Amino acid sequence: MSEQVPILDIRRFDQQDPAARAGFVRDLNTAYREFGFVGITRHEIPEGLIADAYRAVKAFFALPEATKVAYEVPGSGGARGYTRFGVEHAKDSPAVDLKEFWHVGREHVAGAAWTKDIPPNLWPTEIAGFREATWSLYQALESLGNRVLRAVALGLGLSEGYFADKTDHGNSILRPIHYPPIRQGLGDPESVRSGQHEDINLITLLIGSGEPGLQVLSLKGEWIPVTTIPETIVVNVGDMLQRLTNNVLRSTTHRVVNPPPPFSEVPRYSIPFFLHPNSEFLIKSLETCVTADNPEHYPEPITANDYLTQRLIEIGLLPGKS
Repeated sequence: MSEQVPILDIRRFDQQDPAARAGFVRDLNTAYREFGFVGITRHEIPEGLIADAYRAVKAFFALPEATKVAYEVPGSGGARGYTRFGVEHAKDSPAVDLKEFWHVGREHVAGAAWTKDIPPNLWPTEIAGFREATWSLYQALESLGNRVLRAVALGLGLSEGYFADKTDHGNSILRPIHYPPIRQGLGDPESVRSGQHEDINLITLLIGSGEPGLQVLSLKGEWIPVTTIPETIVVNVGDMLQRLTNNVLRSTTHRVVNPPPPFSEVPRYSIPFFLHPNSEFLIKSLETCVTADNPEHYPEPITANDYLTQRLIEIGLLPGKS
């Protein structure tokens, strides 16, 4: 029997029962050490909220190309607004991904010092309710992500609120993605919907689609399909959390492959939320994660903003330094 990504009920963590909470923390920590991925159920994000967001983003991606590209922000690395088809690629791969996407980020807070590092959002005026639907989903996923990080902190032997003041103004992103139907001449010969990669951020929360394609690379070197389970949100470790924990928690390689017919003949949509630490946060290996059996892998600390910039260059969203 092939391996499967663990599915966890987050109500166990929310309960007052110490044994239930400890069990959830233990199971989450084990899953992140072995898989880097879990499915979270009973998360309390309403299906109606998710459905409203999907309706809004599908309507946007159905707009004429000329209308969509008007929402591109040149030189921004796709930080906000629209990124057209054939721009992003996986690190170390010249083949572009077969997708287009939109970015919704944190809204400005008047007078906040960190606001200068956060670009303003763009909102397509052609789609009624787009702002309300996507921003509501952003807030709901951020809240769920913070709950997961509280359990992560406990699993690492930290205080439950360790991440609270390190993510309260992070440059987190909601990324609705559209993968068009696969057809001859689409992208490069080696292109797939999303080439194998690891996420940049702390954790990613993925509202998937019903179509196949998402696969996770196991410790055994096998590709495990991640089947979307109704009312389940997949939450995986990103490179920043792997770096912070000195590789104790795994940022697992994953991809979205081109599916067989009839799924290849229809579009695929997904909405990941990338939870980032605050831009000034210094990513430095936790002392408790550096041991004789696991020596320091990252001797040079780096700020979250510098690391993000470095990675955006690697995947083609920002130009490299000349």
